[in-house]
Parts: sequence; C-alpha cells; structure tokens
Amino acid sequence: MEIAVTTAPADRRRTKPGSAEGLGFGNHFSDHMFLMEHREGAGWRDARIVPYGPLPLLPSAMVLHYGQEIFEGLKAYYAADGSICLFRPEMNARRLNRSAARLCMPEVPVADQLQAIRALVRTDRDWIPRARGASLYIRPAVIATEGALGVRPSAEHLFLVITGPVGAYYARGFEPVRILVEEKFVRAARGGLGEAKTGANYAASLLAAKAAKAEGFDQVLWLDAGERRWVEEVGTMNIFFLLRGELVTPPLSGSILPGVTRDSVLTLAREWGIPVAERPVAIDEVIRGAADGSLSEAFGSGTAAVVSPVGALSFQGEEVLVNRNRVGELSRRLYQEITGIQYGEIPDRHRWVQRVE
Repeated sequence: MEIAVTTAPADRRRTKPGSAEGLGFGNHFSDHMFLMEHREGAGWRDARIVPYGPLPLLPSAMVLHYGQEIFEGLKAYYAADGSICLFRPEMNARRLNRSAARLCMPEVPVADQLQAIRALVRTDRDWIPRARGASLYIRPAVIATEGALGVRPSAEHLFLVITGPVGAYYARGFEPVRILVEEKFVRAARGGLGEAKTGANYAASLLAAKAAKAEGFDQVLWLDAGERRWVEEVGTMNIFFLLRGELVTPPLSGSILPGVTRDSVLTLAREWGIPVAERPVAIDEVIRGAADGSLSEAFGSGTAAVVSPVGALSFQGEEVLVNRNRVGELSRRLYQEITGIQYGEIPDRHRWVQRVE
C-alpha cells in the first residue's frame, strides 16, 4: 500500500500540551490523520495522511442513520531505550475485521491497518509523551459514508485513524474504583452486537453510566440480558475476580468484547501458575464472596486503564468492599508486568511489542 503524506503547515499545527500532567483521556489530538476510502466492487483506495480536520460527510451518510460504525483503541509508547512501541496491534486489527463482518462492512487487510498506524505514528511521533504512564492513544475506525436512505449495508466506507496524547484513564490513577451493578438496563444480548466494537454498544451504556456517576460511582457492571444474574463486563473493561484463589472471568459467549488486555491477563496468570477459569459468574457469588472474604480481589482490564482494581461494588442498594478497598497484590503485579512490557522495561517473552522504525 502506498501512502501519500501531506504534512500540516506551521499555521495549522495544533498546540501540544505543556506536560503529561493533566492530560486526561481523549482531550487532545495530534496534527495528522490517516484516511482511505472503499467502494463496493473497487476495494480500498487513496491511502493518505493529511492534516487533522473535519471530514466531508453528506447528511444522508448511512453512518448517521443506521449506525454502521466500528472502531478500535490501542496505544504507542516511548520505550526506555527511546524506541516507539505498539502493544499487540495485530489483535486490534483482527478484532476490527471481526466487527466489520458483524456489521456488513468491508474488512481492512491487517497488513494495511498496521502500515497505516505505523506511518501515522511516525508522522506525529513528537506527540508521544515521554512520561511514564502516558502514551499516544490510537483510534482506528470505519464508517459508512454512502449518501442514501434505506436499511441496507452501505456501498461506500471510510477507514480513518486519529491519535492523541493521553494520561491515566481515571483521574485518581491506579486506585480502586467504585462500581454500580446495573439491574434495570442491559448493554447487549447474545446474538446482538456485544462482541463487536461498535458505537451502538457504547450508546446503549450511556444512560446507566450517567446515572451511576451521578451517584458517585466510576463504572457500571453489566449483567446478562436474560436473567439479570450473570456478570458480563464493566462499561469500558472486561472484569476479573480472584475467588478462593482462582482467577475467574466471564467466558466469551458472544455478548462481551474479547479484550486484548483480557487475553494478556489470562496468558500471564496461567504462566504464573495461577488457576484460571473462564466461566459464568453469578453476581450473587461475587457479592457473597466480597462479604465473606472469599473474593480477595476484583479488577477490570482494558487498553485505556490497563488494569483497574475494584474497591467496592453496589448491588440492590447495598455496597460491599473488595479487599477493604485496597489495591490487591495480583492487580498490582499484572499492571506492573503489562506496563513494564509496553514501555520496554521488562523482557517481552511473548513478542507482544512491535517497534515502529
């Protein structure tokens, strides 16, 4: 794939944050973006890097009316040796294509996705924070752009990639979060869009998340759509429980996202000899375990926060503490191991890191 590059002139360069402190998440965007179009019967064409800016989009573009949109999220880091690293980007690329298949959208060849990401990161390498704990967030997406009304798959699509510097996902950093178990609303059902990374999943979560935050909670824990009994995932993370010495997480049954960090956690835990189970987890088992101490830790995993310890769960009006609202040993070890690999401080035994030359 040949990529045409048009760099932003000096007067269109965006102001970089003065320091990594106070970056937040998703508040700043780099100088350039990658674009490439697809037309049914003609394939992908016109790969280019251009200055970051508005997209020309018809008001009849099908993404605006029928929600044909998918996206991914990954990060670029400056390693200890000064090289730029990506963490398991091929998994994100493959997952984007699984989402594309579910939403009747054209797949983007994995090699082309990775080439586009590498080229854009090289172009905006000055935007990558040097501070430990900060990174360059990368957002690939595909949207339906055909101007037409009628419920059918779009014949035209746009693949885009934007980037921006980010700090910790939670303002408090690596501290336990409070989670509200959602009992009224559901995020996804089996056979739906739960395992696809599409905007519809996140739109479905907004009302419950807004209500939870108004009550002082950081996230919502979703239950299954059928019985409201089985744990699914947190709003922006997969969920893990250390129950009676066994690391337990819900199985990939079609209604939760197959997380890249989730897979990394499972791989490391098995490597360390920790018993692991991907099985249905009843919310009653979790709450009972928090009350009697058999639940020694709970944490979420995801690209944004990496590993996020859970300090409290609220269910049916009662709040229970997990590990006395402290960061658990396993949560800390996993966070340090994964971030250490990402920043090139720990040997990459699994070859998860790809360097951007």
